[in-house]
Amino acid sequence: MDEKEEDRSEESLRKHLIFYKKLNKTISDIQTEIQTFTDEKVLKHLNDRIEAMELDKTRIRKMFPEVNIETWKDLN
Repeated sequence: MDEKEEDRSEESLRKHLIFYKKLNKTISDIQTEIQTFTDEKVLKHLNDRIEAMELDKTRIRKMFPEVNIETWKDLN
């Protein structure tokens, strides 16, 4: 994916940090939801969603390598 210069701006970082925190919340919610299902198709779908969100989180961390590791941990 090509990144534009503005993708790494301070405002972009702020917005991505908010999005990162929302991804963590959504992952947590899905993990809780998984506990209520036994259907393998539903479980696979939910786990695939989590995997996709984890990839998105990794992409965001790579976009902003200057951000302290503690900052990412604090968003969990």
